[in-house]
Amino acid sequence: MDRKVYMDYAATTFTRPEVLKEMMPYFTEEFGNPSSLYSFSDNTKKAVNLSRERVAKAINAEKNEIFFTAGGSESDNWALKGIAYAHMNKGKHIITTSIEHHAIINTSKFLERQGFQVTYLPVDKYGMVSVEDVEKAIRPDTILVSIMFANNEVGTIQPIKEIGKLCREHKILFHTDAVQAVAHVPIDVKDMNIDLLSMSGHKFYGPKGIGALYIRKGIKIESLIHGGGQERGKRASTENIPGIVGIGKAIELATNEMKNESKRLTALRDKLVSGILERIPYTKINGTRDESKRLPGNANFSFIGIEGETLLLDLDFAGIYASTGSACASASLDPSHVLLAMGLKHEVAHGSLRLTLGAKSTEEDVDYILEVLPGLVKRRREMSPLWEDFLKLSDKDKLFAE
Repeated sequence: MDRKVYMDYAATTFTRPEVLKEMMPYFTEEFGNPSSLYSFSDNTKKAVNLSRERVAKAINAEKNEIFFTAGGSESDNWALKGIAYAHMNKGKHIITTSIEHHAIINTSKFLERQGFQVTYLPVDKYGMVSVEDVEKAIRPDTILVSIMFANNEVGTIQPIKEIGKLCREHKILFHTDAVQAVAHVPIDVKDMNIDLLSMSGHKFYGPKGIGALYIRKGIKIESLIHGGGQERGKRASTENIPGIVGIGKAIELATNEMKNESKRLTALRDKLVSGILERIPYTKINGTRDESKRLPGNANFSFIGIEGETLLLDLDFAGIYASTGSACASASLDPSHVLLAMGLKHEVAHGSLRLTLGAKSTEEDVDYILEVLPGLVKRRREMSPLWEDFLKLSDKDKLFAE
């Protein structure tokens, strides 16, 4: 099969040619260490400053509130551990959700082993956390609330502004893992009362291995990486200048194009969703159908009677590259913790497929998926004893009730 259709933009994106072009001189000619005093490093210092300004502008922050990291996972780790250790004298309670990325979930579990207490909030059937549940979970010793901006598996956008307002009223710090959301949906850290925000360059057509953590001015935070005085003494390690240049250029391009691209991707996604639901019986769309509460390019389905991993192999053979959920958990055969938290039964969650669209996605790509996928699902179902058992159920429609 010669046709290749990439449908895993939530896992990673390609680096745009304009971004790579701006990065290239900093691998070769402009390789000076920005911490050096001599004039040869002036251009690298200017490049770092420009990128910091570009990143800050994209989320309406100040440039001295942006700290570059090696990616979203480091930013998440730094936000949770840095705040926990810096404020443990005030309290040792943290609030998060049951559908966070593993960079938050596993960091929270680590902190629990260090004596901190973590409340994992539930979500509804659409993957939405309740602001009321956040408020009920707040205790006198709560020091941090960390809730993702948009879910990486089902694309649900959380009520971030309302949660931020609540945290500000209770004088509790608020962090959001916005790795999936930055440069895809509008973000204003001031208007949304966000104190810390994580992002990663490779989610919006920048290079891999570079991210950033927004830390609101005046917030006390412990460093995660100790060493030299880089990043104003908060994050040691010689700066990744090409990566920093790349994330700055990428976020500028993506935010400038966000409105039009969001409209285009939403139309493609809706065609994909409608087509799959019409062509494949007993298929469930996971997450909300509310356009304002879902990432533009995200579509997540469950097909009863099959396993998602086998379907991925079939799709791969047909030249379609997709995912069952988070790329960071792709080696696991367990059902998605996100889908289980949303109330899906084990057998339904196991037959999940995530299709995420991006810059090179076309209507022809969607048409090709709608041509190929129904037959693949039908064939797998005919081979599955789970499908036979399902057809015998008298209440099978309840599995897919909204």
